[in-house]
Amino acid sequence: MTVILNEGDAAGTTGAASGSPVDAAPDPEKAMTRGRLVFIRFMRNKLALVGLVVIIGMYLMAFVGPLLSKWSYDTQDYSAFLEPPYSEHIFGTDKIGTDMFALTMRGLQKSLIIGLLVALISTSIAAVVGAAAGYFLGVADKTLMWVVDLLLVLPSFLIIAILSPWFRGKSWFLLVVMLAAFQWMITARIVRGMTLTLKEREFVKAAKFMGQPARKIIAKHIVPNMASLLIIDATINVGSAVLAETGLSFFGFGVQSPDVSLGTLIGLNAESATTFPWLFLFPAGFLVVFVLAVNWVGDGLRDALDPTSTRVRRKEKKDTKEKAA
Repeated sequence: MTVILNEGDAAGTTGAASGSPVDAAPDPEKAMTRGRLVFIRFMRNKLALVGLVVIIGMYLMAFVGPLLSKWSYDTQDYSAFLEPPYSEHIFGTDKIGTDMFALTMRGLQKSLIIGLLVALISTSIAAVVGAAAGYFLGVADKTLMWVVDLLLVLPSFLIIAILSPWFRGKSWFLLVVMLAAFQWMITARIVRGMTLTLKEREFVKAAKFMGQPARKIIAKHIVPNMASLLIIDATINVGSAVLAETGLSFFGFGVQSPDVSLGTLIGLNAESATTFPWLFLFPAGFLVVFVLAVNWVGDGLRDALDPTSTRVRRKEKKDTKEKAA
């Protein structure tokens, strides 16, 4: 039997067989790298962008602002006691004539640095401990998980409060170490569980077959595949560390005088919240705004890195409908 193809059918068959780019255009979503796709998803989240701008602005304000002011956090204006905000002191002054803008910026500096360092240290410990426990198993797994379980049941606030008199007058970095020591355990357990799954993947087995040492396999093949979890954990830890430091400083266990943090300022001026509100509202306001901004960025990163996020899917469908319209 003879089959006669018309010219259009022949052209269509030839194009499909040859796989020409005209007939089989690549899907732009598939052509994107994961990093670019995450970036696009994050940029679509307006609230996360606002949070990122606020965080960057607060860091710049905390470290550049004092350079533009003629007042320092450790100097006093003896002609202005408990003055409300005005042109000379834009955040007012306290009862000994210290400029509240300089004090608030110094406290913001300390809280931001503490939050960032605690997040980096605790997330790094969680990644190392969890990946090592899940990869090696056996004695290493039992020992590390025993340490994790022990730290989880210990009252961290009480322990830091008891130990704080020992490092009173010493470096505030000891406070960072103490805060980081109690913030990594839950994430370490999650990392361990993910490692148990990843170690059975083909690329990890191939690395083992090629004779790569365990530390290199963990560093190059396992931990990078948990980057989304670790990034989100770090952003969450920044906010929780700042709140923990604020609570400790409020009760006198955190940053010690003559240095200040947002927590010490809030604790010292809490009784003045109704009589001299500028002493309390500026430090408390910066704390609230910073924690909210960190949470917004964390939510944005979670949605951008999680392809199953319902919020991302709704946003993408909305954008597609608007383009079609």
